[in-house]
Amino acid sequence: MSPTRIPLMNSPFSRRELLAHTGGGFAGVALASLLADEARASGRTQVDLLQPLAERMPHFAPSAKQVIFLFMYGGPSTFDLFDYKPSLIELHGQPVPASFKERPDKVGGVFNHCKDELMAGPWKWSRHGETGLWFSDLLPHTAKHADELCVVHSMFSESSNHGPATLLMNTGATLGGRPSLGSWITYGLGSASQNLPGYILLYQVGGLGGSANWSNGFLPAAFQGTRFRQEGTPVLNLQPPPEFADVQRSTLDLAQKLNRKHADKRPGVPDLDGRIASYELAYRMQSAALDVGELSLETAATQESYGLNDENKDKALFGRMCLFSRRLIEKGVRCVQIYNAVDKLGWDGHDNNTDYNRRNAAQTDQPVAALLTDLKQRGLLDTTLVIWGGEFGRTPMMQGNEGRNHNPYGFGMWMAGGGVTAGATIGATDDIGLRAVEEPQPVKNLHATILTALGLNPDDLYYEHHGRQERLTGVAASWKTIPGVLE
Repeated sequence: MSPTRIPLMNSPFSRRELLAHTGGGFAGVALASLLADEARASGRTQVDLLQPLAERMPHFAPSAKQVIFLFMYGGPSTFDLFDYKPSLIELHGQPVPASFKERPDKVGGVFNHCKDELMAGPWKWSRHGETGLWFSDLLPHTAKHADELCVVHSMFSESSNHGPATLLMNTGATLGGRPSLGSWITYGLGSASQNLPGYILLYQVGGLGGSANWSNGFLPAAFQGTRFRQEGTPVLNLQPPPEFADVQRSTLDLAQKLNRKHADKRPGVPDLDGRIASYELAYRMQSAALDVGELSLETAATQESYGLNDENKDKALFGRMCLFSRRLIEKGVRCVQIYNAVDKLGWDGHDNNTDYNRRNAAQTDQPVAALLTDLKQRGLLDTTLVIWGGEFGRTPMMQGNEGRNHNPYGFGMWMAGGGVTAGATIGATDDIGLRAVEEPQPVKNLHATILTALGLNPDDLYYEHHGRQERLTGVAASWKTIPGVLE
């Protein structure tokens, strides 16, 4: 016997049929609610694609709110800078002891491209600060901040080539197509500034791998790094021609109306929403970017401290980047990254490593120290995590004409501010600076430590891409924060 049909608002279905047809919908609503609860419980990032830079709550209380990454492109030899190796000095000019060659690991490959001769730099070394951190005379200005630095001596990389190693340090992978560290940070937290990009780059020559180092990858387009120029107009073509200035807003409103109509017909394409948001940001940025880039507003003493008028033009250029980064941090920009290279070589001293060290240290030392001093005086260092380091280190063995080859197996980096343990030294390389032997740290642990300082759980900061959860730090629970960095 067929069920009795009871009219339901002129519906052709019986009550039983109606429940059968709508039951799946009720289940979907319940599932959506459960998933929303799960997302809130796990700290899963929720982004309004029309306001992608709106500030978002961290997963837990952060020690840092913003980041400046001073990327020393080319691979500095940190045992020439702040990793004192008296044994290397003692063995200068002698063959590499057999004990350093016999270990069954990948390090053996670096010996194939070097002379069997250890080479120490001609530097004088001394302790600094109450903590007695060692610095060579290449870094007299940075050494004055010894008690504010947290030095990790035992980093290692997965690649000995500039391109893949630079990508790894910036994106967590040696191949392109992944979101950068700055993109993940702004995806997780947004930015305190709604009139400037959340992730800004300053460079004359960027690292090998190009824009893949600051790409948003598969994250929405709003989280890609934006390059600002350190001289002149920060962003080219920022201002409209005078004859169009009065109608710019109405023109943009019409374009945005058409853009939204186009996007509404194509749900599930987040890049369209990202482009709409980018148009609005570009409009708001017209005055904000011009103001923040006006370094002449700084006092003469401040400009002098950064070396802006120095006869060393490379120092003056890098000093402008450092001062610009402080102004961006003041405006609430979440992440600023500076590349030191003013040419395609940077610290890459395959020949005459002594000259490369002198040149790059002279370019960066004073501006970096001025940045730390300036941030501290303005009360910004406590909440700004400053990171100094390159993509890998260099060999203690000589290559070519008193040069050094690439060495991914042991190198140093330092951090300051943002809640790191000031004056601490963590890990160690061996007696000649070749391998990380005490508390060796992969790049993913550095990334995890940075995210943790910002109040982000590395496992909960993920993005669904092609059916899997993608993270900066790779597979869940495969990372550890570097012990001793965060108090």
